[in-house]
Amino acid sequence: MRGWLASIAKERQAHRQIMAYRELAELFAFFSGYHIALFNESAANLFDGFTRIRIGTMDRKIAAIAMVHNALLLTRNRQDFEQIPGLRFENWMDAGTI
Repeated sequence: MRGWLASIAKERQAHRQIMAYRELAELFAFFSGYHIALFNESAANLFDGFTRIRIGTMDRKIAAIAMVHNALLLTRNRQDFEQIPGLRFENWMDAGTI
């Protein structure tokens, strides 16, 4: 999304912005078909409990969101996410899962 917004912002001629606006609209249409699991109060509380787990901040947030929403996390990052107790995740790239 940032890329299309940047493309729109850098173009001074209105007609040269049309394609970027079209692509941005298509991106919104694509995402409208998905449910977005929010980082909410419950996820923030769970995230705060992950401070001693040695993985990146964004991975801890992703794990907290997945757990609060009882979602199955799809990732190739098994090494980090297996450190989160109770997190359900799969790597669909593993042999035999596709």
